Amino acid sequence: MFPERQLPRPFQLPWGRGQITEEVSVIHDHWAPTIQLLEYEDGQVGVRFCNYSPQGRFQRQASIWTEEDFGAFGRELSRTPKLKELLGRMVT
Repeated sequence: MFPERQLPRPFQLPWGRGQITEEVSVIHDHWAPTIQLLEYEDGQVGVRFCNYSPQGRFQRQASIWTEEDFGAFGRELSRTPKLKELLGRMVT
């Protein structure tokens, strides 16, 4: 269940493409809320909040977190320095 996703890996959106270079997830029984660092080919950087299914498919739905998820994401972010720094800008 919940296959490992390799990094970096490509993404493509209507307004640009690039690589997912950092990612953290919290695994639940039926979904995995995920935060991704998107590095576009033109040098821009973005953050995507999303979900994956247990089969590893990207899900087009709202990413809903439980109260416990915030602590789990905080611990996981220690492995992703760029993503942690970027998200830290929201609360300083």
